[in-house]
Amino acid sequence: MKAMLLDRITDMSKDTVPLRQAEVTRPGPGRGEVLLRVSVCGVCHTELDEIEGRTLPPFFPVIPGHQVVGRIVETGEGVDPSCRGKRVGVGWVYSWCGHCEFCRRGEENLCPEFKATGRDANGGYAEYMIVPESSAFPIPDIFTDEEAAPLLCAGAIGYRSLRLTGLDNGQPLGLTGFGASGHLVLKMVKKKFPDTDVYVFARSERERQFALELGAVWAGETEAEAPQKLQAIIDTTPVWKPVLEALRNLTPGGRLVINAIRKETVDRSTLMELDYPTHLWMEKEIKSVANVAPRDIAEFLELAARVPLHPEVELYPLEEANRALVDLKKGGTRGAKVLRMGTS
Repeated sequence: MKAMLLDRITDMSKDTVPLRQAEVTRPGPGRGEVLLRVSVCGVCHTELDEIEGRTLPPFFPVIPGHQVVGRIVETGEGVDPSCRGKRVGVGWVYSWCGHCEFCRRGEENLCPEFKATGRDANGGYAEYMIVPESSAFPIPDIFTDEEAAPLLCAGAIGYRSLRLTGLDNGQPLGLTGFGASGHLVLKMVKKKFPDTDVYVFARSERERQFALELGAVWAGETEAEAPQKLQAIIDTTPVWKPVLEALRNLTPGGRLVINAIRKETVDRSTLMELDYPTHLWMEKEIKSVANVAPRDIAEFLELAARVPLHPEVELYPLEEANRALVDLKKGGTRGAKVLRMGTS
């Protein structure tokens, strides 16, 4: 099968071809696993974190990709063969232990044995992939393959982030960074919290204009001051400065939720110093989002189908995965980037 391989840590600022195209052996499913013929795979900033070494794969080469849509073509021992032919999706959560205190209370994302798709196990930048049956989620018929891909991570982790804000309808929300996850959160908020005004902070004019088109009441640069203090802000950026800027825009008792697996290295020459009265006083809170749990994907797909939430996507062939990653690194994304496979 065709696959895009990550062989080593790569500095994306110097090397624009971090992945190598290769022909590799098609995998076979083991006990409790299914083999997917991949149709599409979304491109996520976490892939940049893997490539640049911020969240290191335990082995090389590895096949990245964790927003995977495909059909089950083969089943392993212990899996009902009748599921063959079903269209399913795979997100960041690949496997978990199932018996620790976190797994028992539905927080598999915190499991010490958590494994991530496309990092700890080969992912979807390939024509086929294997995955535990428990990590393959049915895709609602309302979505095309391309629309479904970003829902599996950008949408699901955005859903988890919104829940962690503790926001009530009518309380103002900020979004700093406006890529795949941000634009889905905005669409979700417009349906789930119709009286909530959304304020967007983004570095590119294209992203800010896109936010206004989707219903944001205001959009400004990352360093801008919002017209009012905000009850909650979700940060989806890969860098540190927006964190401090967001804290400055919170109301007393407000909460900042950081939706990122990793942050890029701090540039101390440009990073503001933390000022306690400005950024943290008055009982402001900071909460991180760790991975995504199975229930997040299942619940969000159901919600997205009810609304319905149709993400905007930009398609690339599998062979142009490097170009998609470079475009993502540059920013200014309108919606989500998705790779299409050439399988028939």
